Amino acid sequence: MDDSTAVMLIAHGSRVQAANDELLAVADLLKSQTTYQHVTVAYLELAEPTIPESAHLLSQSNAGRVFLMPYFLSAGSHVTRDLVGFRRQFSEQYPDIEWILCAPLGVHPHMVSIISDRLREAEDSDSLPL
Repeated sequence: MDDSTAVMLIAHGSRVQAANDELLAVADLLKSQTTYQHVTVAYLELAEPTIPESAHLLSQSNAGRVFLMPYFLSAGSHVTRDLVGFRRQFSEQYPDIEWILCAPLGVHPHMVSIISDRLREAEDSDSLPL
């Protein structure tokens, strides 16, 4: 991994700030547990920074390649339509940067482990930790 690679974590966005803050926490974990040191967040709607705002900031950095990482569980219309459209737009708008759209979290072997953890948490508690 070189310094010109960046990651844009993309979530839907919420009017509830605590929900948006979770993406910031994931970005911090990604930086601390991987070799990706340039990680930014972006929201499709309802929160800032927006996806175009984050793309603009990355275009002014030394990013030569940006992984657009959907923090979505499935490849619904936000991924297959909206994020594909943003990738196309950014490729035209910022041609010196390679924009790579990653698969959403989706069906991944570790998802079962995460679900199992949440089920165990529920068994050990009377209510959700919200």
